[in-house]
Amino acid sequence: MRLAILIVLLAPLDSDFLAAGTSAISTPNDISFERESVLRGRTWIHGSSDCASNLDPAIDVYAHDQTTYILRQNKCLTFEAPFIYVLVGENKVLILDTGAIEDQADFSLYQSVRSALGPEAIENKMILAVHSHSHSDHYTGDAQLEGEPRVTLVEPNGDDVKRFFGFKEWPNSEASIELGGRTLIVMPTPGHQEEAITIYDPQTKWLLTGDTLYPGYIYVKNWGDYKSSIARLALFSDSHEVSALLGSHIEMTREPGKYYPIGTVFQPDEAALDLAPDNLRLLNNELQESDEKRVLVFDRFIVAPMNAFQRALSNLARWISQ
Repeated sequence: MRLAILIVLLAPLDSDFLAAGTSAISTPNDISFERESVLRGRTWIHGSSDCASNLDPAIDVYAHDQTTYILRQNKCLTFEAPFIYVLVGENKVLILDTGAIEDQADFSLYQSVRSALGPEAIENKMILAVHSHSHSDHYTGDAQLEGEPRVTLVEPNGDDVKRFFGFKEWPNSEASIELGGRTLIVMPTPGHQEEAITIYDPQTKWLLTGDTLYPGYIYVKNWGDYKSSIARLALFSDSHEVSALLGSHIEMTREPGKYYPIGTVFQPDEAALDLAPDNLRLLNNELQESDEKRVLVFDRFIVAPMNAFQRALSNLARWISQ
């Protein structure tokens, strides 16, 4: 049922919806498509044309440095293939999102993190698991952390998120996570979903944007909230050094403005994961120019408002999960 709801909810907008009052525009993107990735040109495992014979591991692990890791789940196990971020401090390890795979026979997030970092790297450290937002492909792996030693798991719902981080005024305030020698800034960024957050890591200078901004087809539930969130992120990037925007999925191809349809399990020509910071300013400028809800097509991502039916399904899925 969860998957069926997700497929209907996220299915690309068709011509009937566009004809019903939402106009599409194509926005010129003057940012170099060939910008060098901050991830050193990392090529991810990207599924298979025949998943029955796919031999790739359940998780693809990228070590950016000794304290910064990115994990991607195998598209043959979940077409969502979400990215999971692991940031290590002196006292704590942050896991941002737990992915879309529930069955530990296929994948164990806890053991994958231990294996990637090495048991000695996380020995005697607390593990803190939070979520970029409360869609199921970002919290289904929570069960793989429950009951493990020294793990704190923040439930992916509005009350727990606000209570744990202690936001004084949602969504116009910031909070922090202290990992020990590595202090992260947490910002509410609702729009795609009500509980969405973005995390800034001063060590890498990355903005971890979840599904708020990533190389893909981004659905926006509340257009006004999304506009405000992108404006706050753009303002933040003006006063902080941001090297890259890193989200939770890759859905775009390397051809500007072209994306893989939902359900795709083989992406041999997918775009890079990281977006240049100027994409944030480009999106903000376009959003602030008009109050009209419309599909915005850029080279590296597409932003589209949900229609009423999609919002109703989103509310149903949110009610079920909470």
